[in-house]
Amino acid sequence: MGSFAWMRVLESSAERYDRGIRWLSRGRMDEVYRDVAEAATSGRAAARVLDIGCGTGGLTLACAARGARVVGIDRNAGMLAVARAKPLPAGARGTVRWLELGAAEIEDAFVPGSFDAVVACLAFSEMTDDEQGYVLEVARTRLVAGGRLILADEVRPRQAWQRAWHAVRRWPVAGLAYLLTQTGTRPVEGLPERVRHAGFVEVREERRWGDAFAIVYSRAPAATGLGAVPPEAARP
Repeated sequence: MGSFAWMRVLESSAERYDRGIRWLSRGRMDEVYRDVAEAATSGRAAARVLDIGCGTGGLTLACAARGARVVGIDRNAGMLAVARAKPLPAGARGTVRWLELGAAEIEDAFVPGSFDAVVACLAFSEMTDDEQGYVLEVARTRLVAGGRLILADEVRPRQAWQRAWHAVRRWPVAGLAYLLTQTGTRPVEGLPERVRHAGFVEVREERRWGDAFAIVYSRAPAATGLGAVPPEAARP
C-alpha cells in the first residue's frame, strides 16, 4: 500500500484526490467507505450523519446511498467543490448538505444531540493530539444517546517488525510531501484508547492493510443522550 503521507500532496489539487486515494489504497478505499457507511446507518431509517473532513465526498455519498441525511464538512473549499459536483448515487434515498467548516467549529455549528452517527475517514491523521481529543469530546455531545462514532484512518502497526517496515516506507514519502506542501500527516497513535477516554463505549478496532489502517467502531453512552435535534438546526 502506498503511504497516506501523500494525502497532503493530493489535497493540493482536489481534482486528482479521488484518483490518488484509489492508487494509495490499491482500489480498496471504496470498500472502507461502504463498511463505515453501513455501520453508521444500519438499523436506522433516515439516519442523521455528520462526516468530519469529508473531502471530495466519497464517504458522505456512501452514507446517503443508504438513506442517511448527511452533513459533510471540510475546511478545504476546493475539495468541497469537487464533492458538490458529484451526483447522488443512483437510487440513493438520502440527502447531503455540504458545509465549509473545520472540525474545531462543530461545537458552534451544531447543537447537542444533532446526529445519530458521526464518521470520519483519514481526518484524524491530519490533527494534533489536542485537536483529536477536542473533536472526540464534541462529537460525543453532538450524538444522541447510543449514537455511533466510526473512524477510519492510518495507524501504526502493532508488531515491531511491521512498525519498522512501515516507518522505512513512510519517512521518505512524508519528507517529500512536506517539502512540496509544508504540511503533513501522521499515523494515529492509540485511537481506540482515545475514543474510550472521550467517553465512548463498545469500542472495537478492526485492522486492515498490513495492520497499518484501522476502522474504530464505538457508541456514545446511552445515559448521556441529549435529545434528537435535526442538522437543519445548525447555526449560521
